[in-house]
Amino acid sequence: MMDIHEILKKLPHRYPILLVDRVLEIEPGKRIKALKNVTINEPFFAGHFPHRPVMPGVLMLEAMAQTAALLSFAAEGAGPDNKSVIYFAGIDGARFKRPVEPGDQLVMDVSLERSRAGIYKFKGVARVGEDIACEAELMCTMRTLA
Repeated sequence: MMDIHEILKKLPHRYPILLVDRVLEIEPGKRIKALKNVTINEPFFAGHFPHRPVMPGVLMLEAMAQTAALLSFAAEGAGPDNKSVIYFAGIDGARFKRPVEPGDQLVMDVSLERSRAGIYKFKGVARVGEDIACEAELMCTMRTLA
């Protein structure tokens, strides 16, 4: 388990783009389960959509990517610093099955499929309750900044 204080130490993201509130389970090098509480106060709901607020799909993917980054740092036994960052390298097979609305809890299950030469491939599924909201294969890379 990891609370918001630990997440803030591990991820460089901050409001309004930090999209992981709590880590529920983690097996370093294997899998992670994390939670995003979706509230009406999210800044994107003002325009997406005013008459029926829905979390943008790209932000669901970002929440899964941040969850994957937490798993990557756990696998490396490291955290972010001023010299390294994890970037998206690719997204495959993204599917959106259900809208995510204010009041929902988005639970991201991300597993590490493989890691080679600093490139990580993950399988991610985001659920609300038992329903799949989003799923995708994510590729990320850790880069050292000059």
